[in-house]
Amino acid sequence: MATQEELTSVLDAVRDAVPTLRRNGVEAEDRRMIPDENIALLEKAGVFRAAVPRAHGGLDLDVAQQARIIAEVSRGCPSTGWLTMVWLTSTWAASLYPDRAQQEVFEGGSTRVSIVFAPTGTLTPTDGGYRLDGTWRFNSGVRGAGWDMLAAMVEHPDGTSEELVALVPTSELSLADDWHVSAGAGTGSSTATATGVLVPAHRVVPLEEAMVSATGNRANTGATGRNYGLLGYIMSSVAATFLGMAQGAYELFVERLPGRAITYTDWTEQSLHPLTQQKVATAANKIDAARALSAGWQRVLQDAADAGEQPTDEQKAVIRGQTAFAAQLSKEAVELLFAAGGGSVIRRDVPLQRFHRDIQGLSLHALVQLEANLEVQGRVLLGMDPGTYFL
Repeated sequence: MATQEELTSVLDAVRDAVPTLRRNGVEAEDRRMIPDENIALLEKAGVFRAAVPRAHGGLDLDVAQQARIIAEVSRGCPSTGWLTMVWLTSTWAASLYPDRAQQEVFEGGSTRVSIVFAPTGTLTPTDGGYRLDGTWRFNSGVRGAGWDMLAAMVEHPDGTSEELVALVPTSELSLADDWHVSAGAGTGSSTATATGVLVPAHRVVPLEEAMVSATGNRANTGATGRNYGLLGYIMSSVAATFLGMAQGAYELFVERLPGRAITYTDWTEQSLHPLTQQKVATAANKIDAARALSAGWQRVLQDAADAGEQPTDEQKAVIRGQTAFAAQLSKEAVELLFAAGGGSVIRRDVPLQRFHRDIQGLSLHALVQLEANLEVQGRVLLGMDPGTYFL
């Protein structure tokens, strides 16, 4: 497990990179994938070692420490923050695979893994494993990843079907140049296609087992302090992305205030207007409220992992609701600040507009849908079962 000095080193390096990440925002949108410079800066900082087990040369950071890094990257660039979240959580998810697969993925101690949960492919049993065919859309960061985790269906001889997740090198996939969007443009979420890709058995796990961190034949089982519930861990990291985006937007708004007048009024300093002061305070409070919520679910995840247990279904349901609520608070903070930004805020060279568009678009992701997640949380608060195994 990483020392405090190692964590501090990563965070300091990411903070130093924030101005560059912001400056590269336009280029990221234009090329529809974050620049290589962004990836190189994070690689040098040690970000992509964060979720790799110590035994494989990684930093083995815990869920709260990873969230701090993800938020810091997101403060600089929403798309880079989103990809950092995807790559770290998917790298951690590779630890749910057998040890042989882990050796392959974690070799070198630093890696980037992407993932698509939608089972839009098929796995056909063959000697030693499976043949994978299918197409997966919205494959965030696949262009910058070495590995891709792809959900697919397999039909068993008895006629039953099962959802599995195959771990494959991205070099064995065909990537379409089809990512043309108005938000999260820099995430390079291209469509990936597999045609007869052979996947050895040790690189395939059942989704339902992965959702509850099945031990399989892994060496890193028991009370390792890192066997989190998969979806709760991912949702925690997603919320950290939104929190970082909101913090970045807040800083950008405040930086623009000095010398800004309110057009067509007698106000020569926008910051002196009470409404501006109230909006800044409200945005800051929403961000702080989201951050305070984060500490609670991170503690639940960590306490269970330290005990070698999984959070209860009720705890997982609450995490779903709270993480989505924190993302909503973050989005509302950015909306407030953008609305007070004046007409010039829509210029492409003003990063605040990109933070606003990106947080709006990324909030449409199925994992962050507020009502759906609050429904799951509300059910358990009212004494019912969660109504889903996606916990």
